[in-house]
Amino acid sequence: MRVTFYTLGCKVNQNETGALAQLFEENGYTVVSNEEPADVYVVNSCTVTNFGDQKSRKWLRRAKRENPGAVTVLTGCYPQAFPEEAAEIKEADVVTGSGNRHAILADVTRVLNGEDERVVDIRPHRKGEKFEELPMDKFAEHTRAFVKVEDGCNRQCAYCVIPRARGPVRSRDEESILEELRRLAAAGYKEVVLTAISLPSYGTDSGTSLVELIEKAAEVEGIERIRLGSLDPDMLHDEVITRMAAVKKLCPQFHLSLQSGCDKTLRAMRRPYTTAQFADIAAKLRAAFGAENVSFTTDVIVGFPGETEEDFEASMAFVTGQRFLKVHVFPYSRREGTPAYDFPGQLPEHEKEDRSRRMTAAVEKVRAAKVAAMQGRTASVLLETPLSATLFTGYTKQYLPVLVSAPGHKTGDIVNAMLGAWDGRRCRAEIVEK
Repeated sequence: MRVTFYTLGCKVNQNETGALAQLFEENGYTVVSNEEPADVYVVNSCTVTNFGDQKSRKWLRRAKRENPGAVTVLTGCYPQAFPEEAAEIKEADVVTGSGNRHAILADVTRVLNGEDERVVDIRPHRKGEKFEELPMDKFAEHTRAFVKVEDGCNRQCAYCVIPRARGPVRSRDEESILEELRRLAAAGYKEVVLTAISLPSYGTDSGTSLVELIEKAAEVEGIERIRLGSLDPDMLHDEVITRMAAVKKLCPQFHLSLQSGCDKTLRAMRRPYTTAQFADIAAKLRAAFGAENVSFTTDVIVGFPGETEEDFEASMAFVTGQRFLKVHVFPYSRREGTPAYDFPGQLPEHEKEDRSRRMTAAVEKVRAAKVAAMQGRTASVLLETPLSATLFTGYTKQYLPVLVSAPGHKTGDIVNAMLGAWDGRRCRAEIVEK
């Protein structure tokens, strides 16, 4: 039997798809690409925007139209957040949510065996529920592994449907995480990325903390680098920053969730910090890790309801002033099921798109300047595939992936090749000779 997966959304979704693929493989299935025919088609959905829902439905319709005898599955955040709507999608033979991943295999088997014509198996999140273990030991990358440590979110941001889709904070058992890290190290993985829906919330429901987990993860022999997923800046207290800076295996690259550089908009979004507080946390991280070593990325929403041109200009000024290495800019997407859906002052799409283009252009100038400033620096890096020349000399204890210049190679090509290591993407570029 052959199974294929189509994944939308965040790193956690990608991690969970990998775990599901491993689950199917362990039960006799062969995982194939989307371009190959399969017996089972699985959509792991994202429901952050209406557009994500549309993509899930479109892919399901195409899979069923081109493979009428196959079993199609809709799982993930979309059916969990909007179960009645998802249940009406007739192109999906199996509909499950984000709270009972292990049941997918059994549900699919029931349809394949003709026991049921269709299965809708969406179980609501409940207070006190436990973290669902989905072990994963194999990754597409040969050196980096993603380890999910937490699920759920207790915050109620005005624009976000994730608490509805993911439920309350549930932390994974610490020993389970460390055991997975030991298995990954034994399999040859050198770098791990700790992922979660609300990463700084890890341990708040179990009496431990994220920084304790980082410290213990660093003690696992064979793991040389630790990276972190998205962080809420207001949860990075002074003691946490000091203890993180003492972990030499922790890569000093942080994705600090901002969303807007305007205090008025942050209040409307119901984000629990101001721009001044955000800037203070960033300054403390730079001081703790060294301004030359640390780098930041972030997310910014433009065109939020009620955002004036003046508000947007203030946001853009703050964002560019923070000198982020990379900024993911999103035009606000009106999401049913969130408070902001009914907020007054909804902006027209063309205005949101215009602001998105302007913000993107501004932050790309900052990015280009930061990249240019990296020329001539050296570091130790992990590569997925060999480059066409040896470019790296030297070593940094922080494992900071810094761009280098090498005789006989175009600077631009080196920048493109190594930028992936700097901001967390994989390096697959070839170096072109002059």
